[in-house]
Amino acid sequence: MRTQRSFKIDSLAKSKKAVFEWSRNHRHVVWLDSNSHIDNYSSFEACLAVGAPKIFKVADELHTFLKEENEWLFGYFSYDFKNELENLSSDNLDSLAFPTIQFFCPNKLIIVADGQLHFKYLETFADEIEVDHNEIIKSKPLEPSNKKETSINIKMRIHKDAYFEKANRFLEHIHRGDIYEANFCQEFYADDVSIDPWETYRKLNGISEPPFAAFARLGDNYLICASPERYVKKIGEKVISQPIKGTAGRGNNELEDEKIKKELSQDQKERSENIMITDLVRNDLSKSALRGSVEVEELCKPYTFKQVHQLISTVVSKVSPDKNPLELIKETFPMGSMTGAPKISAMKIIEEQEETKRGLYSGAVGYFAPDGDFDFNVVIRSILYNAPEKYVSFSVGSAITSQSEPEKEYAECLLKAKAMRTVLEEG
Repeated sequence: MRTQRSFKIDSLAKSKKAVFEWSRNHRHVVWLDSNSHIDNYSSFEACLAVGAPKIFKVADELHTFLKEENEWLFGYFSYDFKNELENLSSDNLDSLAFPTIQFFCPNKLIIVADGQLHFKYLETFADEIEVDHNEIIKSKPLEPSNKKETSINIKMRIHKDAYFEKANRFLEHIHRGDIYEANFCQEFYADDVSIDPWETYRKLNGISEPPFAAFARLGDNYLICASPERYVKKIGEKVISQPIKGTAGRGNNELEDEKIKKELSQDQKERSENIMITDLVRNDLSKSALRGSVEVEELCKPYTFKQVHQLISTVVSKVSPDKNPLELIKETFPMGSMTGAPKISAMKIIEEQEETKRGLYSGAVGYFAPDGDFDFNVVIRSILYNAPEKYVSFSVGSAITSQSEPEKEYAECLLKAKAMRTVLEEG
């Protein structure tokens, strides 16, 4: 059981900043921020979950908890959770060493919605609501810091010539008919560095302001995420997935922007990428959907973000009311936009060509609600940090299809890497 109290807020921006900064005192934190993006499936402006009486790192334990308890869970599934779902493995380098999955039931939950802070605390902590609220509203916002603890020099795990060689190997598989499409990713990293994760999140989120931003601290592991993409959401009997495929840079003015958006929406190569993945997502959702309920609500619709335009499709279905939420995740994981088609074949070839384990990158972070609903993003446009190892990493990727030109795919990767690289190198 949880005790709930709500408090009106005067300034949304200041309140969100204060709640987020307050989380510095906790070792288990998940912060989810919509950055005021509103669509048909929005739930809240932001929420903060802190404190962990129990950590779940095993899927069976998670399944049992979701079946037996009506409670909140916050956390992530890393990309390598796929190895538990299919006959897959990965022996690639893993310098981050995050657990495969990690969830916690928060002691304290604060939801920012409808002009209020909604405190939902376990009864054991109910008498701390007033104290915590007073701490939050009286806190003074920290001044932005321009000082870096160490000079950060970002290195590439796959250099340009090697990237072209590997991209051509993907094309060989496509021309042979092994796959139709694959998402090829590469890691950028720095070692022996220290960062302030909260400040780094503030800067990255400020550059991008995406609809599925997230920050997580789980012990000494950090996720700093500016994702524009929803993986899957469940509302009652309805399931929603919104794959992204197709990217173009922003213009210098409104007229140029509109021209780029129009060209993107009509680009046959970009549309074919999106349509293939939309079909894959339809197939994934159909595994548990009620007969005839899978629909494509939007196909290849251009959306504009601060740094890029992207093509997004929206696929929906209906499921039985007694469907276990974790089973829905297992049937659709990982997101099709981060793998390829056919999905299993693409994931096998990806493991052969990529140099590192993706870990949390390409995975999903989000929450399960007490009523069986859930919402998870796709972990892209993200910085990962292992504090004890002083290791920082971010990865980017693009879809390789029969129409791909390795030079253009490489340029797309650099475009996607720009925000993370800027934040880390320039501070």
